[in-house]
Amino acid sequence: MDDLAPTPLTAGEQGETGEPRVPYRLFALKDRDTFLVADAFGDVLGAADGLFHDDTRLLSRLRLLIGGQPPALLSASVSQDNVFFTSHSTNQTVQSLGGASAPHGAIHIERKRFLWAERLYERLRFVNYSRDMVILPVILEYDADFHDMFEVRGSKRKARGRVLPAELNGRSVHFAYQGLDELRRDSVIAFSEPPGRLTPQRAEFMFMLTPDTHFDLYLEVGPVPDHPPTRERWRAAAARARLDMRGRRRRGARLKSSGRLFNDWLEKSRADLALLTTEFDTGPYPYAGIPWFSTPFGRDAIITAWQVLWIEPRLAKGVLAYLAEHQAEEVSAFRDSAPGKIMHETRKGEMTALGELPFGRYYGGVDTTPLFVALACAYAERTGDLAFIDSLWTRLQAAIGWIEHFGDSDGDGLIDYARGADTGLSNQNWKDSEDSVFHADGKFPDGPIAVVEVQGYAFAAFKGMADLARRRGETDLAERWSAKAEHLRTMVEERFWMEDKGFYAMAIDGHGQPCRVRGSNPGHLLFCGLPSPERAAKVAETLLSNVFHNGFGVRTLAEGEPRFNPMSYHNGSVWPHDTAICAMGLARYGHRDGVVRMTSGLFETAAHYEMRLPELFCGFPRQPGEPPVAYPVACLPQAWAAGSAFMMLQACLGITVDGWAGEIRIQEPRLPIGIDSLSIENLGVGERLTDLSFEHVGRHVTVQGGRRSTVPILTRC
Repeated sequence: MDDLAPTPLTAGEQGETGEPRVPYRLFALKDRDTFLVADAFGDVLGAADGLFHDDTRLLSRLRLLIGGQPPALLSASVSQDNVFFTSHSTNQTVQSLGGASAPHGAIHIERKRFLWAERLYERLRFVNYSRDMVILPVILEYDADFHDMFEVRGSKRKARGRVLPAELNGRSVHFAYQGLDELRRDSVIAFSEPPGRLTPQRAEFMFMLTPDTHFDLYLEVGPVPDHPPTRERWRAAAARARLDMRGRRRRGARLKSSGRLFNDWLEKSRADLALLTTEFDTGPYPYAGIPWFSTPFGRDAIITAWQVLWIEPRLAKGVLAYLAEHQAEEVSAFRDSAPGKIMHETRKGEMTALGELPFGRYYGGVDTTPLFVALACAYAERTGDLAFIDSLWTRLQAAIGWIEHFGDSDGDGLIDYARGADTGLSNQNWKDSEDSVFHADGKFPDGPIAVVEVQGYAFAAFKGMADLARRRGETDLAERWSAKAEHLRTMVEERFWMEDKGFYAMAIDGHGQPCRVRGSNPGHLLFCGLPSPERAAKVAETLLSNVFHNGFGVRTLAEGEPRFNPMSYHNGSVWPHDTAICAMGLARYGHRDGVVRMTSGLFETAAHYEMRLPELFCGFPRQPGEPPVAYPVACLPQAWAAGSAFMMLQACLGITVDGWAGEIRIQEPRLPIGIDSLSIENLGVGERLTDLSFEHVGRHVTVQGGRRSTVPILTRC
């Protein structure tokens, strides 16, 4: 999904102990455009971790030493609401000159931190559990390299700006960097206590701890100087951060099941979405993921908003408004833009500001524009909010105009892509790594390339716009777009279908030849409702077979295909959002039992990752008693991975909300394996709120409305 696909960590990106610092051993916090990634000790060691603001690393090192040694780790966690990170550790044996030594395990060290208003707040608490007084030498090592996010990810630069000499001020260190873009970036580290010795990279303290007492050291890091850290500042900021997060988590309908662990999955997923969502003037917008993609992405936000559309349509409204505001108006090969096209991503770092990379505002995604239109149509159907659609109508027409006039670059009737400049993405569908599209002999196709799922998105966009045009009384447009949708359906069925494989080809190359490879892409066609029922049944059977479903989710590429590699980014790994879209496609064609099986696999995956689904994981076959194999540089958390829980549940329940008719429709509902009942509270339908309850009765699932429900519920079991 990214601008530059991350690669697995090298030996140089491991922790100082030599142990690989893989995602489930790293912990992330985020507040708006600031995020922090650190290890279980709470340390930042300068690999892919650090404190970042506006795509610049403001803190590249922060390491705690006790008596010159790292502490011994006890545990580490992020709170359920994603506000606090806490690390518990204890001391190695400390020999102190002129004072009592501290034996191993005598001192408990708690590091508790959070982010608020562009600042890191941390409390280090030292508790003496020995029977003797201890003189405790504490060292904090730190640094700020001001690397651009793309430098952190491996991009090389011909020149950098100038790091200014650090300024020391008693209990603070002020770092600064004068960028080539003529912007100065600052980072200030401040302590509540004056260190005994302070240097540009190190603060040394000596604390005297009597038995059964504790001492707190407060630390703050931010882009500007502020008042010295204190207990009162820490508590006040913590209260504001927690209150703000509570408000974000309470948006939309509430879900609760009979399964405690299943509820934990739903709550953690909701908390992850709240963590990643930033408020703009246009409304809420989910950033893609931490650490690599903590910025607005078009495709990711659209799919995330679609995943939760049934329980929280305001997220889709915010996404649509933001993307409409940033719609392209000019042709640019460097930015892969053309009038009407919807943004792929935006960045704020020095490298993009200087034009070293095109991602400052980049439009190189062939699928974002049809997905934008299709989401707008789905939002309208969910809410009946024609006033908002009217406000977007000019933008929607421009987007559908891009699909018609720019999306088909070679005139063959299919939506295709070819990057405008070498700095852009070579593949511009969601599987956008360089090796993700290929022929059956493994060779890469010549462009322009038309991937199959994008035809489905365009089909949904034309079909949805035709419906909106009818409601607006624009019958000529409605007939035109309906005809285009049906023509595209015919083209896909004729040119992509592989009768011998009972499946759709991955893509059509620039010579009109199909890439006769089985990827998960056709699952997205089912999501859009393009295939005939007969062909959809064959696709569903293949997606549910062992070549695709590894026991935890759907592989991006079928086992046995050329370039299949379960450890690859897009050629055999499992992406939860991809599995969820395939599941919704299966549900659309009535394959509800397969959806239940898929839901079970993703839930069990989440259980292995402390109820948080990663961006992706390896596609090795499931083995009894063994967890899924982690992909080493996956984002965690990731917005569309978190949103997958809610799309999977919608697919199980068979629930849709018809905003035009003001009613709820439920078709052949199922409950996830192990769940006997599930309730939905405060589900919005127009101006009304309603409650629903699902319950197993014998071999069937019954549905009832709550006491206050005045919304019609149409059920077909």
